[in-house]
Amino acid sequence: MAAKWIELLTGSLEEKKQYKKDKARIEALPEPYATTAKAMHRYVMYAGGITDGRTLITMFGDLADLWERAAVDGTPVREIVGEDPVEFAEAFAQAYTGKQWIDKERARLNKAIDDAERAEPR
Repeated sequence: MAAKWIELLTGSLEEKKQYKKDKARIEALPEPYATTAKAMHRYVMYAGGITDGRTLITMFGDLADLWERAAVDGTPVREIVGEDPVEFAEAFAQAYTGKQWIDKERARLNKAIDDAERAEPR
């Protein structure tokens, strides 16, 4: 009972556990993969705009998978991210649909325009 109440305030405890596991996987990567994965993780946290916990957990698990596989295969970092790491990180984040912080503002803008249009004299 108490766990459900706490989760209503803080979010899923299982998601938090999985997030910590995925962060540990990234931390355990050999260099230069660890540095790259940490930088991408930070970037998509800020720029991705995703607020849905389940989507974030999936994305970060996939991020850890990507860099673990690259490390095992010995794939050069630049071969994965290409010439523009920002473009790569943004494309990676865009592959995950979920609720984003900007969704509320988009809806607010659309409503304001609709309201203004209805108020226009005819």
